[in-house]
Amino acid sequence: MKSKSSFICQNCGFNSPKWLGRCPNCGEWNTLIEEVEEAVDAEFSFPPSDPILYKDIKEAKRERIKTGIKELNPVLGGGVVLGSLVLIGGEPGIGKSTLLLQVSRDFAAQGEKALYVSGEESLEQIKVRGERLGLKNGNLYFLAETNLERIITHAEKLNPKIFVLDSIQTVFSSKLSSGPGTISQVREVANQVFRFTKKSQVSSFLIGHITKVGSLAGPKSLEHMVDVVLYFEGERDHSHRVLRALKNRFGPVSELAIFEMGSRGLKAISNPSAFFLKERPADEAGSVVVCTIKGSRPLLVEIQALVSSTLFTGNPRRMTIGLDHFRVAMLLAIVEKKLGFSFAGEDVYVNVAGGLAIAEPATDLGVIIAVVSCVKNKAIPPDMTVFGEVGLSGEIRSVSQPLTRLKEAHSLGFKTAILPQGNLDHFKKEDISDMKLLGVQNVKQALSSLF
Repeated sequence: MKSKSSFICQNCGFNSPKWLGRCPNCGEWNTLIEEVEEAVDAEFSFPPSDPILYKDIKEAKRERIKTGIKELNPVLGGGVVLGSLVLIGGEPGIGKSTLLLQVSRDFAAQGEKALYVSGEESLEQIKVRGERLGLKNGNLYFLAETNLERIITHAEKLNPKIFVLDSIQTVFSSKLSSGPGTISQVREVANQVFRFTKKSQVSSFLIGHITKVGSLAGPKSLEHMVDVVLYFEGERDHSHRVLRALKNRFGPVSELAIFEMGSRGLKAISNPSAFFLKERPADEAGSVVVCTIKGSRPLLVEIQALVSSTLFTGNPRRMTIGLDHFRVAMLLAIVEKKLGFSFAGEDVYVNVAGGLAIAEPATDLGVIIAVVSCVKNKAIPPDMTVFGEVGLSGEIRSVSQPLTRLKEAHSLGFKTAILPQGNLDHFKKEDISDMKLLGVQNVKQALSSLF
């Protein structure tokens, strides 16, 4: 057994035999830290296997346990799979620990044995949070420990169905001399928890930190090693949180769940469209409701636009919140070129109300209508919704799942919808018989039908 010293970038995992001020891989400064790793001869203990035909492969039955949070089950692919390893990341204070504490509480209430290991908070701090979340007596065990070997020993002795490690960056393995949170430690901790999970058929959850650019901290191999990667996103100033799957070996990655943070913890929002539209102003110019798709779920959101004169005519502002800045700039250029408007001396602000971030092109038509509505100072009818992708020549292109969007709008009382003509031609109008559907081919046709 030999020890080897190397310098590893804590941002991207780049390995260098000598110290460098700047990482040549990611370009970050002062991120290379010396780590001493013990090199152990590899021993392949896997039994030999032979290639077999596809028809001879036996399908493995995956036992799933439903969580007490109904909206969380689809994100996990239908429930928690026994023997699965789930990694959940997000901003500090976004609610990762609160969510998994609620999940552990619900499993304990079902009679399942759960172990919650905290490397960041003491048991007294967890007790205070547990009182707020309404934790009661059950098979929910807590352990405040940062040594991985002792954690695994307690977990093997307890043999729980649910295992939560909060967080992977605070736990260290005594097999390595490097400090907690380093690349080698995160890799070793994840590897040992992975082996424990598969051997004991325990459903394990890892809480992970994120970097300043918003990606999960640690080596990229961490995401490849786990079965499910969930990401918690949302603004601290807003009460809602969005949980979406970036990877799922047991189900689709198109599902998401929306929660509201309250004094009693996270509460799942069963009707997010109504939640985001509940404070929409009536008869206000520059406001339009767009039906977008987040994952596989339709959402009605309000897009607001404000156009105001500026004294700095040479450099007017273009501010966006919740939308891609460059795409909004492109849409403004389309409005100027195809519709004859000029924003040379105007500041333009575009916002998605409620703090939701949307990257879908189907919101293009809504952005254009909101901006023109503000310029003309004419309000959009409150019972109208729009969606459609806009091309550079001003054409309105078809989008996916138009019927799903219309059904969501119809369920909330919307009577009129402006949508791409290509979508209108591909389904029966009888499917949404109570709505007036206006199919448009370009932005000029869409605006002439409105104004």
